Amino acid sequence: MHVGVTPFLILSAVMFSIGLYGAASKKSAVTVLMSLELMSIAVSLNLVALSRFVTPVKMTGQAFALFVMVVSAAEVGMGLALVLSVYRQNRTVELPTLDRLKG
Repeated sequence: MHVGVTPFLILSAVMFSIGLYGAASKKSAVTVLMSLELMSIAVSLNLVALSRFVTPVKMTGQAFALFVMVVSAAEVGMGLALVLSVYRQNRTVELPTLDRLKG
């Protein structure tokens, strides 16, 4: 059985949409960070799927997916450090209550 590129692109679009909804509608900073990670995983899946089906000889999609994973790891580290710092100062990580960050 041969699976084409379409199911991978649909799965990637659904994952990205769920992540976008989570990032736009949730109030907790940790949930927003998890939603951003879901969006980056969807982008990686899209890159690898398109690379596999469009140019199977070249590994450009895999290389870009590796770059996305490195950036995501750095984002997780910085995001957790920010969340911990905000929690230590305000005793909450709920985004609507953090009005001191407005400037």
